[in-house]
Amino acid sequence: MLTSERKRIILENIRSEGSVKLKELMELTNSSESTIRRDLNDLENKGLIVREHGGAALRNNYEESVDDKSTLYTDEKEEIGKYAASLVQNGDCIFLDAGTTIFHIIKYLENKDILVVTNGINHLEELKRYNIRTYLTGGLIKFKTKALIGREAIKTLSDYNFDKCFLGVNSISLDKGYTTPDPEEAFVKSTAKDLSKKTYVLADSTKFGKVSFARIASLEEAIIITDRNQKEYSEKTEIKVVR
Repeated sequence: MLTSERKRIILENIRSEGSVKLKELMELTNSSESTIRRDLNDLENKGLIVREHGGAALRNNYEESVDDKSTLYTDEKEEIGKYAASLVQNGDCIFLDAGTTIFHIIKYLENKDILVVTNGINHLEELKRYNIRTYLTGGLIKFKTKALIGREAIKTLSDYNFDKCFLGVNSISLDKGYTTPDPEEAFVKSTAKDLSKKTYVLADSTKFGKVSFARIASLEEAIIITDRNQKEYSEKTEIKVVR
């Protein structure tokens, strides 16, 4: 098999599956371990994939807008949000990240005696609708994700302590943990996580097996709430499956 054809097959398989093991690629292309490792190194150097222990994952640095993401996987996000809200108890102070899945928590918080802090300007009307006591962080408005980021957002967060925080992510990887394309947005998420007694990552199943540019946290630093069983990941952290 020609090198170009082998790399095409490898890349298509990673794009289809999100992440693949070295042994699977060897069997798929009928190639030696050294050959596949060499191909993976080349694909990683071109910025197409990220090497992981025993395989590779898709590099996921494209960032969709909030408006685009809000129309995707709405049933899954609704179930995830509903379950996440059930974890919030009266008296809790919580952080709600600016993610589209996080948005689906809000209506299920109605009538709970809680305090919310958020950096999501897209959440404000929904929080107002359900009369939820809310603080908004300062910061620079990132229009694509409708999130407040930067030094002022971090400065605001540092004044608070949370019982629980709920984060959205772009990618989840066995080796790289939770990642997102924007380092400034990643820093806000990571800061909220550090200030919280317990952290939950809300993610539909399409987020697994991918890696984005900026690291938020390692897998074991958060509990994952998702819509499908993720056996490999459950060996490294707690996972709640809602469907």
